[in-house]
Amino acid sequence: MRIGELAARAGVSVRSLRYYEEQGLLSSIRSASGQRHYTDDDVERVTFIQRLYAAGLSSRTIVELLPCVDAPSEENSDAALERMAQEHDRLSRHIDELIHTRDALEGLMATNRAHRETLRATAAC
Repeated sequence: MRIGELAARAGVSVRSLRYYEEQGLLSSIRSASGQRHYTDDDVERVTFIQRLYAAGLSSRTIVELLPCVDAPSEENSDAALERMAQEHDRLSRHIDELIHTRDALEGLMATNRAHRETLRATAAC
């Protein structure tokens, strides 16, 4: 199938598919005229890649996980699980940082509200 059909069947843009190829996540066979051709299996692969992106993984990390799909083995599975655990820890740290930042912002907002009340009380005099 050509790139437009794969995009339609997988629910992604043609641009995304080209990006996936640039990043080494997806490959195609080129026709004599240079057109990309894909197999039915590529629909499932693109859907899987989309799930990995939705989980917050970068294309670099996804490349590291693909051997688990392309060459299933206990070793590749263990490596993929370890890599996903590292990403889980990274995301958890980032969430903690965001919560800290949100709490700091809430403190600033409370200070601003208190200051506004002081201004209103002073203006009422």
